[in-house]
Amino acid sequence: MSFPRAVPLVLALALLSGAAARAQGVPSATSEPRAVEVDVHATDAGQALAAEDAARLGLSTDAGDTTLVPPSLTADAPAAWPEGLEGTPGEVKLELLVDEAGEVDTATLVEGVHPLLNEAALHAAPSLRFSPALMEGQPVAVRLFFEYRFEAPVPLASGADGGTLTGSELRGPVTLKGLVRQKGNRRPLIGATLVSDAAPDSPVQTDENGRFEARFPTGGQAVRVFAPGHKPGLFREALKSTESLEVVYGLEPLVVNPYETVVRGDRERTEVSRVTLRDAELREVPGTMGDPFRVVMLLPGVGSMLSGVAYPVVRGSQPASTGYFLDGIRIPILFHLFLGPAVIHPDFLDAIDFYPGSPPPQYGRLMGGAIDGRLTRPRDDRVHGSAYADFINAGFFIETPFKSTGTNVSLAGRYSYTPWIIALAANQLQDPPPPGRTNPKVVLDFWDYQARVEQDVGEGKLRLFAFGSSDTFGSQAQDAQSDTALQSIAFHRVDLRGRHLLGKGELEVGGTWGTDDFAVVSRGPDSGNEIHIDQSTFSGRVGYSVPLDERLLLRAGADVDHKRAIVDVLTVENGQEVEEDSVRVPVALATFTGAYAEGVWTPNDRWTVVPGLRLDSYHLSGGFDHKVIEPRLTVRHKLTDTVTLKGGAGLFHQPPTTLISLPVVDVGSLLLGLQEGVQLSTGVEWKAFDTWEVGLDVYVNPMLRTIELTPFSDEGLTDDLDGGGDPDAPPPPGDVGPNGFRRVRARQVDIDEPPVSRDDWDLPDFSSHGLAYGLELLIRYPLGNNWFGWLSYSLQRSTRRTTFYRYDSSGRAISEDSADLPFAFDQTHILNLVVSHKFSNNITLGGVLHFNTGRPEYGTLGSQTHREGTDSDGRPAWVQVDRDAVDRLPPFFRFDLRVSKAWAYDTFSLESYLDMLNVTLNTETLGFDYVGGGYNRQPLTKSAVGLPIALPIIGVKGRY
Repeated sequence: MSFPRAVPLVLALALLSGAAARAQGVPSATSEPRAVEVDVHATDAGQALAAEDAARLGLSTDAGDTTLVPPSLTADAPAAWPEGLEGTPGEVKLELLVDEAGEVDTATLVEGVHPLLNEAALHAAPSLRFSPALMEGQPVAVRLFFEYRFEAPVPLASGADGGTLTGSELRGPVTLKGLVRQKGNRRPLIGATLVSDAAPDSPVQTDENGRFEARFPTGGQAVRVFAPGHKPGLFREALKSTESLEVVYGLEPLVVNPYETVVRGDRERTEVSRVTLRDAELREVPGTMGDPFRVVMLLPGVGSMLSGVAYPVVRGSQPASTGYFLDGIRIPILFHLFLGPAVIHPDFLDAIDFYPGSPPPQYGRLMGGAIDGRLTRPRDDRVHGSAYADFINAGFFIETPFKSTGTNVSLAGRYSYTPWIIALAANQLQDPPPPGRTNPKVVLDFWDYQARVEQDVGEGKLRLFAFGSSDTFGSQAQDAQSDTALQSIAFHRVDLRGRHLLGKGELEVGGTWGTDDFAVVSRGPDSGNEIHIDQSTFSGRVGYSVPLDERLLLRAGADVDHKRAIVDVLTVENGQEVEEDSVRVPVALATFTGAYAEGVWTPNDRWTVVPGLRLDSYHLSGGFDHKVIEPRLTVRHKLTDTVTLKGGAGLFHQPPTTLISLPVVDVGSLLLGLQEGVQLSTGVEWKAFDTWEVGLDVYVNPMLRTIELTPFSDEGLTDDLDGGGDPDAPPPPGDVGPNGFRRVRARQVDIDEPPVSRDDWDLPDFSSHGLAYGLELLIRYPLGNNWFGWLSYSLQRSTRRTTFYRYDSSGRAISEDSADLPFAFDQTHILNLVVSHKFSNNITLGGVLHFNTGRPEYGTLGSQTHREGTDSDGRPAWVQVDRDAVDRLPPFFRFDLRVSKAWAYDTFSLESYLDMLNVTLNTETLGFDYVGGGYNRQPLTKSAVGLPIALPIIGVKGRY
C-alpha cells in the first residue's frame, strides 16, 4: 500500500540576514554579527529586497545584489496519511525557518485541519532538505511557508514483471525536458517537482531558470507537476527512447496576482513620519479608481476639500503646500481636470512614500508634506505589458528588455473617452438651436504619456524618462454667431539621470527640462480675448550617499530650478485684433537654488540621530533675492525590540501658494515674499504581533507667515465694507484701501528691456499667520496573507489670523475685527477603515469606510451661517452672523466598494472589476439655502445644498 505524497507550497520569504554584519559600511550595533530580519518582496522577476532594506544591508540595487535566489527542495519528506483516519483530503500550513545549510531549524503550525494530519506534518517537516537561499552568492537563512497537501493515493505504473520501476531502470537517455512556468505571467517556476507514475520514486526538479531534464521510462504515462503556490498539473505524455520530448508546462496559481509580501521585519527609518504603500495597496483600494495617488486621501493627517476630490489637505495646510514628486521630479499638475485620475499610469509606480510632515531635506521649498511616487524597476527577464479599459479611460503599459545591450524600454499612455461621452450627452441635452445655427460643443478631453529608456553603463545606470499630460475643458463655438469659452493646461517633462558607484558611496546626477502651458480663451462673434501663459523650466540636481564609518551615513546634494514665464494677451474687437491691448509680457524670470546635507548617526543599536540642514536661495530677476537656512533634526529611540519613540523638528519655507498649483504662481508671486513655518512632531511606533504596525504621532506646526492666494482669507479682500469704495482711488497713507483693509504694492521687476513696471498693481495683502496641531493614529496590516488593510484616525485643528466683518442685528456690516479662526478646510475628526481580501477562488472583495466632521460654514466656499432675525423694517429675515460665530457643516459618511474576479490563461491573466465611490449614495452638505422673509414675509426655511457624489467604475484589465 502506498501513502499519498505531501506537496510543498511556499507562499513567501523573509530574509534573515547574517549578511548585515559583513555588509561594508553598514552601521551595526556592535562589532559582533547579529541577525536582522528584513523584507523580501515578490516581483515578476523573482524575490528581491526593498530599496531601503538593501541600503540598510549595504547592498546595491543596481548591481543586482538585492535579488534573492530562493531555496529549492532537494529532499522531500512525505507525511503519511494517519492509519485509520477517514475524511476528505486536507492542507496543513507550516512556517519553516531554513538555516544557511538548507536544513529546517524550526517548524511552526500556521493553519491545521485535523490533529492527526497536523502531527504528521510537524513530524515530517524536520526531515526536509533545501538548497540554501543565496544573497550576493552567499547562503542566508530564510523563513518560508510550507504546505503539506494530503491527497488521495495515486495509482502507480508497473514494470513488465508487475513490480514498480526502480531508479536503476531510469539511467537511460533524457526522454523529457522543457520549462515549467506560471500561467498568466509566464514566470519560470523554480523548484517545481515533476513525478511520473511510471517512476514515482524518482522525482525531478526545475532549476533556477524553471527548466528540467527527466529520464523517465518510455511509453505512455502521466506526469504530475507540483509547485509552491500552484494547483498541481497532470499531463499525459508518450515518451520514446529515440528522442527527447520538449514541453512547456503551465501551472495555474492558487491565487492570481496574490498579495505575497507576508513576513515583514523591522525597517530602518530616519524620519519621524512616513507611510509607504506598495503593489495592491496602491491599485486595489476601493473608491480610488485604481489610482495610486488617490490612496493618500485615506491616510492619517489628510483632509479633503470635497469628497471625491483627490487634492489632499495635509495637516491643515493648503493642497498646494504639499509637494508631489515622481522619483524626485516635481509634478506641476497631479490630477487630470484637477479632479483625477492622476497623470501617471498606475503600472509605472512601484511604491508611494507619504511624508505628512517634516519631509527629508531633499524635498525643498515646501511648507507642508511630500508625496513621492517611485517608479518600477525595469524587469529584464522578458516582455511585460498590461492594458485596461473602464468607464473613465483606457490605457496601456509595456516594457521590453534588450539583454544584449543592457537596455530596457518602457512605454505607457492613457486617453479618456468618458469626458467625450459626457460631452456628447451634454450636447444632446441642449435646447435645439435656432434655424441655421449650431449649438456650442461641450469639450472635456485629457490624455497623458510616459516613456522610459534605461541603460546599463558599467557599474551604474543611465535613465531617460519623459512624461506629460494635457487637459482641455469648456465650450467651443460651432458657428460664427456662437461663443467659445475654453481652458487648457498641459505640461511636459524630460528627465535624464545617471547613478554610479563612487568610492564607498553612490552618486546620482540628473537634469530635467519642461514646459507648462495654461490658456484661457473667451471669444464671441465679434470680440473677445485670449490669455496664454507659457512657463519653461530647467532643473538640475546632484546627490551623494556614503557611509563615513560603520555608525555614520552621510547624504548630501544640491539642486537648481530655473523658470521663465511669459504671458500673451490677445484682445479682439469687431473681429480685429486690438494691437495696443495685445501684449507679450515676460512676467518673471526666477532661479531657485538649494543645497542640503544630513547625517544618519547610530551611536548604538537603540538610538538613531539624524541632523540635517537645507540652504535655499530664491531669486526673481529685478526685484527679489532672498536666502533661507532650514535646520532639521530627527531622533529615534528603540525602547524595546517592538517599540520605538521618535521626535523631530524643522524650519520650512515656500513661495506663496494658490489653492492648487498653477504655472507662474510660484514664480510671479515671489514679489509678495516667502511663507515660513516650523514643524514639530513626536510619536511612537509599535510592531504588534510580528505583523501589525501601529503608529501614533502628535504634531504642532506654527505657521509664522502664510501667503495663501485664495478667496477665503480675509473677508474684505474683495468686498468693500460699505460698497462705496473707489477701486481707482490711490491707497491712503499706511497702505489701507478705501474699504479699510490693508493692501500692498507690487515691486517693479526688470526682466527684459524695456523694464516691466508693476507700480500700478494694487494687490490685497494676503499675508497672515496660523497654527496647526493634531494627533494621528495608524493601525495597519501590511500586504500579505492575501489581505491588507488599515485604520487611520486624525484629530486636528488648523487656524489662520483672519480679518472679518461685524454685523448688526439686521445683518448690515458695521465694523471689522480679526481673530484666529479655523481654516476653511478644517475638519476636526477624520476616520478611514480600509480592508481588502483576495479569496482562493480569485475573487477580491474590499471596502472603505470614511467619516469626517464638517468644515466651517464660511461664505467663501458656499453659504455663510445665518440666524433668524429681522431686517431694518422689522420683518422676519435671515441675518448673516459674524465669521467667528459660524456653525460647522454636518458630518459626512460614505462606504466605497471594490469587487474583482481574476483568471489565469496560458500567457496572460485577465481581471474584471467593479469599483464604486460612495456606494451608499450619501450626500455631503456643501452649504445651506436660506429662503424666506423680506417684503412678502414668506416663512423662513433652511435646506441643505449638496450632491451625492458617487462614481461607479466597471472595467477589465489584462496582464501579459
